[in-house]
Amino acid sequence: MRKHNFLAGFFAAAIFFNASAQNTAKPDDSRFTKVVLAQRIEEPMQFQILKDGKVLYAERKGKLKLYNPLTQKISVVHEFGVSTKYVSQTGEVSEAEDGLQGAVLDPEFDKNHFIYVYYSPAGSESKNTLERYTWDGRGPLLASSKKTILDVPVQRFECCHVGGGMVFDKDKNLYLSTGDNTFSRASDGFSPLDERPNMSTQDSQKGSSNTDDLRGKILRIHPEPNGTYTIPKGNLFAKGTPKTRPEIYTMGNRNPWRLSIDSRTGYLYWGEVGPDGSVDDFEKRGPQSYDEFNQAKKAGNYGWPYFIGNNFPYHKYNFATKESGPLFDPQKPVNTSPNSSGLNELPPTTAPFIWYSKQQSKEFPLVEAGGNSAVGGPIFHAADFSNAPRLYPSYYEGKWFITDWVRGWINVVTIDDDGKYVSMERFLPNFKPRGPIDMKFGPNGDLYVLEYGNGYFKDNPEAELIRIEYNGGNRRPDVQVAVNKVAGATPLTVALTSAGTKDADEGDKLSYSWKVTRNGAPFKTIAQENPNLTLTTPGVYKALLTVTDSKGAKNSKSVEVKVGNQPPVVNLAVTKGNSSFFFPNKSIAYTVSVTDKEDGSLANKKISPARVSISANYLSEGYNMTAIASKQGSMDAGAQYATALGLIAKSDCRSCHSVTEKLLGPSFTQVGLKYKGEPGATDKLAKKIIQGGEGVWGHAQMPAHPTLADADAKAIVKYVLSLGYPAPKAKSLPVAGIYTPIVPEGNNKDGSFILRAAYTDRGANGVAAQTSESMLVLTAPTLPAHKAIEGDGVDVNIERTITKATGAWLRFTKIDLSDIGQIQLQTGARDRSANISTVELHAGSRQGKLLGTYSGMANPGDVNIDIPAGQGITELYFVFSGAPMRISAVKFIETK
Repeated sequence: MRKHNFLAGFFAAAIFFNASAQNTAKPDDSRFTKVVLAQRIEEPMQFQILKDGKVLYAERKGKLKLYNPLTQKISVVHEFGVSTKYVSQTGEVSEAEDGLQGAVLDPEFDKNHFIYVYYSPAGSESKNTLERYTWDGRGPLLASSKKTILDVPVQRFECCHVGGGMVFDKDKNLYLSTGDNTFSRASDGFSPLDERPNMSTQDSQKGSSNTDDLRGKILRIHPEPNGTYTIPKGNLFAKGTPKTRPEIYTMGNRNPWRLSIDSRTGYLYWGEVGPDGSVDDFEKRGPQSYDEFNQAKKAGNYGWPYFIGNNFPYHKYNFATKESGPLFDPQKPVNTSPNSSGLNELPPTTAPFIWYSKQQSKEFPLVEAGGNSAVGGPIFHAADFSNAPRLYPSYYEGKWFITDWVRGWINVVTIDDDGKYVSMERFLPNFKPRGPIDMKFGPNGDLYVLEYGNGYFKDNPEAELIRIEYNGGNRRPDVQVAVNKVAGATPLTVALTSAGTKDADEGDKLSYSWKVTRNGAPFKTIAQENPNLTLTTPGVYKALLTVTDSKGAKNSKSVEVKVGNQPPVVNLAVTKGNSSFFFPNKSIAYTVSVTDKEDGSLANKKISPARVSISANYLSEGYNMTAIASKQGSMDAGAQYATALGLIAKSDCRSCHSVTEKLLGPSFTQVGLKYKGEPGATDKLAKKIIQGGEGVWGHAQMPAHPTLADADAKAIVKYVLSLGYPAPKAKSLPVAGIYTPIVPEGNNKDGSFILRAAYTDRGANGVAAQTSESMLVLTAPTLPAHKAIEGDGVDVNIERTITKATGAWLRFTKIDLSDIGQIQLQTGARDRSANISTVELHAGSRQGKLLGTYSGMANPGDVNIDIPAGQGITELYFVFSGAPMRISAVKFIETK
């Protein structure tokens, strides 16, 4: 035994030495690759990685599943009957966090095949249970092998907080986290300390600060082979201490998530999810909510529900009289709740490792702001991964990888030799996981991330299991593909291109292979970089480009071409008026033409005008080409509320809301219907988004978003309120006629009118129908100067553009000067100096036709330059000389 331990220590030291000898410089982001293993998984919770690379993961609704990397298939290991709902004392049914929480492998799994599962069993008994099973690592779970290790009694009247994290330490002790099983409707986002009769469900003192209860804790036990457990030395309360449970390692937890053990120090780490309050009330209640990342060097009390954040205390609060008592003392916390069966005097509290609220953190700015949900992660040590083929570099040695389920970042925390916080940095800034819920390093050295997705209690299509590989040597090529024609009639000649393909390792020679299939069957292989291909038979062709570098690393990407049906050609043109700008209530004349090789044309009357969709919409938020709907007949919310949808996509909104389904919060449609027609609803709801709130839709709280601009909050609200009105049935405009742009009441006049003509053909030669469209964008006639398409010798920002030297210029592209009589430069406040500037307006190029000039005071306020009639569409250049000018906008003024 002594020899074995010595050798084990020697090899561990050797591995550690080799890791330390690596380059300790921060690795370039290009050396990390995201690899998707499984997609559209259903409410994944936790996972374990087997030595052979298989991944065992739990889904909340009860299925324990196995991903096999060799077959890339998923199998069901076992389905547990789980309870996922709460039924209040008044009969209200709600979905909650309960269900299958996770599984962990025994440290000697290869010998005993034991796995431990924690879940909320279905049935009349309100409990969460830890069970042990035997499993061979391949097929189904051996159900008859069940051993019940530990039950945690709970209440199933009021949601929430289950915990469920599990991890073993080097002494084969099992740590299990449990939530406080409490959510108070009356706590207003502060601590739930409701001691009124029959309100124990809303008093966290019954669990987290109850020394005789297993809820709101991290438990530590030593499982025995016969299915029982013993108590390790060093837990918070010695076995036999009255009014205590010896299983308790830490107490004062609200919802501890994703436990990790530092293999070098033995310290325990986890994420701690806080309540939802976003405003301090130090006089009556206490601090706003904080989430935490915690470290336990030994057993301890982590404060909840009396303290949160950096040991910020709450007031003792009487929920019956609404009267505040004294602040709790972190050195001498006392639990006198009638709902507690434990000790009155509690251990002093341990301060958190990292803490952050809904506001921007001054101490830890990289955690950002807004809704939050702390999720722990692994501490990296190279010695934990012998012979790993893709070991992370020694730069990350001893660092803690953490993430946030709502905010979707991964940060890396540096910890010194004494276990103290040093610093934090972002890991892969361009990678934004969607609902990261568990994170571990695998035996191959990769970081695995389980993504739950962006909504509570639903099967999110973006939920997936991924791994992030590090490549310290030769990197795979970054492949880009494109084709000049995505569809057409036979014969169709297309140009395939690999433009943009690159390899991060300089000097690598790349080889190219295009494998082309038709309707899934092999068609042709071409070993060229940018081949031309003539396709004479109708069908759907897929061209897969594989690029291999000189060291054998390869990567692939494909493009699709539909052959046999020529896309139609649609053109929308203005025949009278301006095609760049709208002037309210001033009409334009337009006409639409459509031709299709197979169907005919509008001109020869083989295409009916009724089959051409022509629509016009006003976008008060500005024009965004990518947001325009592709369907015919109308513009959908994606176009009308492009800014709002973009803000929602980047925020945490989808974590609690969907458009039509109730999740943790109401659906957007429910909100739209509730506030339909209510005066002041926009301002009211925008304020609630920014400041947070609760009470309107039950006990769930709206977290604050203090960094969100008022205008952005109102843009979101306008979109949500629009869902309270049925979508109007689209009525197509005629294929030729007069259109008068009228800005809808209540909208600003700085938006855009989008005129769109679209036609979908009938399909041909077995190839699906093709849709083509033509759009005309009429913007407001005042363009911010920073919207210039190109320039030189200018200092550009969103507020103003400053010319810096003689010869500076700005270019605005494809400006229609029809019916424009003057162009106004808006320079802001008058310049008191006598410095002179000259501006020349040229058409076509900087040396093109001179349309007009100004010479005078550098910043006179507004400058009007007359231009001659009959100019039409042109590239418009502003060429500057003399003193610098500060230009905020360019206004196009119609001929009077």
